[in-house]
Amino acid sequence: MPTAEQLALTDEESRLLQQGLTEWCGPARCTEEFAVAMGFDSAQDLSRRGMSIRSALAGKEALEPMDWARALLATELAFVSEVVGSGYEWSTTTGWADDTTLRILRSAQLKLIRTVAPLVGRGLGTRQEPHTEVMRAGGGLLPGLAW
Repeated sequence: MPTAEQLALTDEESRLLQQGLTEWCGPARCTEEFAVAMGFDSAQDLSRRGMSIRSALAGKEALEPMDWARALLATELAFVSEVVGSGYEWSTTTGWADDTTLRILRSAQLKLIRTVAPLVGRGLGTRQEPHTEVMRAGGGLLPGLAW
């Protein structure tokens, strides 16, 4: 279980993840399905476990890879989604300007990708093979896109 320090996350990046999790207790409006897609058991689990992850981040404690994924996904969705997240209200409710948030989020994503990417298809969603019908119709993959 790595800590933020072991993943080379800055205090600013850790604070952003904490803020992203906190948004789900306020302006962000999660559905059951989105909570599950982010790796939580339910919207209620998002609130409960999200605050536990937030506390661990604040205490510079180690987290399971799935909890790093939950923190990252919860922050990404809270920041950008107007439908279920804070969206347009992000800068008002958090005090973080969009350009600052995006810069710090991108940096955190790069540092966390090796920890969280292996979970996709193994506990965090599934990956489908390209649709046979699309491939037969001549619709190939976009350059650089891997399934």
